[in-house]
Amino acid sequence: MHLSHFRRAAALLLVSLIPLAAVCSAPRPDVLLETIQRELQRAMAGLAKSEPAPYYVSYAVTDTDASVIAGTNGSLLVATSARRRQADVMMRVGSAALDNTHSQSRPSGILSGTLPLSNEAGGPAAIARVLWQLTNREYEQSSAAFLKVKTNQAVQSQEEDRSPDFSQETPRTRAEGPLPVVAFDHPAWENRVRRTSAGFLKYPEVYTSAVVLQAAATRSYLATSEGTALVEPSAMARLVIQANTRADDGMDLMRVDSFQAASPGELPSETELAAKVNKIAADLNALRAAPAAEPYAGPALLSGRAAAVFFHEVLGHRLEGHRQRDEREGQTFTKKVNQLVLPAFLSVVDDPTLKELNGVKLAGAYEYDDEGVPAQRVVAIDHGVLKNFLMSRMPITGFSHSNGHGRRQAGLMPTGRQGNLIVTSTQTVKDAELRARFIEEIKKQGKPYGLYFEDIQGGFTLTQRALPQAFQVIPVMVWKVYPDGRPDELVRGVDIVGTPLLSLNNILVTGDTLQVFNGVCGAESGQVPVAAAAPAMLFSQIEVQKRAKGTQRPPLLPPPGFESAARTPGAEAAPAVKAKP
Repeated sequence: MHLSHFRRAAALLLVSLIPLAAVCSAPRPDVLLETIQRELQRAMAGLAKSEPAPYYVSYAVTDTDASVIAGTNGSLLVATSARRRQADVMMRVGSAALDNTHSQSRPSGILSGTLPLSNEAGGPAAIARVLWQLTNREYEQSSAAFLKVKTNQAVQSQEEDRSPDFSQETPRTRAEGPLPVVAFDHPAWENRVRRTSAGFLKYPEVYTSAVVLQAAATRSYLATSEGTALVEPSAMARLVIQANTRADDGMDLMRVDSFQAASPGELPSETELAAKVNKIAADLNALRAAPAAEPYAGPALLSGRAAAVFFHEVLGHRLEGHRQRDEREGQTFTKKVNQLVLPAFLSVVDDPTLKELNGVKLAGAYEYDDEGVPAQRVVAIDHGVLKNFLMSRMPITGFSHSNGHGRRQAGLMPTGRQGNLIVTSTQTVKDAELRARFIEEIKKQGKPYGLYFEDIQGGFTLTQRALPQAFQVIPVMVWKVYPDGRPDELVRGVDIVGTPLLSLNNILVTGDTLQVFNGVCGAESGQVPVAAAAPAMLFSQIEVQKRAKGTQRPPLLPPPGFESAARTPGAEAAPAVKAKP
């Protein structure tokens, strides 16, 4: 199962950067990098005498300075800052053709620990000592795993894909500037979080809510026995607003909105945030009153943002390279290279080199992946025909090299992952014309209504062959669209379900404007920031099912200040206003 954490928006980090002024013309040596490289060389020389000997070792360090401010109901829950260095020692014993990470033994290739923070005085010696301890423990782990791998090779049936376990790639060297300085105005942002979170207090139907601001500046190091030496600073700004309520029948309802920027100064103003609070409350109030949806199969229209999440879940995970090799996987597209897998008017690329699209910063942008390979634009599907997969340094049949998509969360082994997944179309109509085409399709099929999916908060997909090759996408704002001209009707409690090959080929036409959805995706290699972009899409058929719900009723007691049955003016959320598809 691969949960898409678009809905876990609070996991992203917010940061403000101020460049450090140069104090001399010559760059200062990077003490941490030099310490890492020195200990790596010593480890390789010493372990070369062992049997089995490692053929590859890497040290990866994330040096992070982070702050968190979280508030609810006009008060702060958390306001803290912390600095941390995490080291990941990755080791491969045996050879590139067969090593300790083979098949289900992949976790044996990594061991993690915390490094001292100081580069001064005795800092380098303390850092080297921790790396030495981790390296010894990792060698014990990886060498034992390699012996088990070799035993399994001797007694188990031959694998279908007999590609090497590791690809040969060109070493890279690059050292960026120092650790970004988190110039974070805590008092100002604490006050803004308080005031923004207080906006929900006037809405009695909002039971819980939160406003979360997180700040982090990270300097990532990667040194390998092949000669790669990369030092990259990174930063991201993100603010998340979340609110929850419950319908009378026990269905829990949630709305989340998030904002991403390069720095806090680029985030929406406090006035815009207040308006967003009011919109979220209005949506929740409307959803509480909306009827629960019934199972349905028929014409559907997805907004661009909804279509982007749909493609991330339904298609994107099945394009990740390691899934084509793992014999536990369903391998939906493994044998379909150069075959038509989508309507011929659709193309799909994953381009982590793209930092912005239509004025929106893309969360999945990076320059080097987590294995030290430069990010690359990959044309996965060209006019409906499958051309490529998203590759890490784990080769598969027909694809022997990485294309810069080896990604991971610190502490986990990298795998092929999505970055910025972008869907384009040559069969488009103006967005304003899509509704007419939608209604025409509803009438053509003789359906009483169609469904318009305005917003989707996330979902998950099953890719292992022991389970149904199915997906479930979780919309939050869904509208019945009637062909006889009646007003659209908001419904709740509906999930999109289906199987990928059938669902992806039900697309009839698309809009002409790409919309972006930024978020965080979770899979085997952890949580990584991603983006997806797509135009609005008209489907001839989408199937939905009823969403699971609880049985707990809404609170019997009204919230403080709303004891009277007659609510004060402004206490009710305004009716939800739908953006026309």
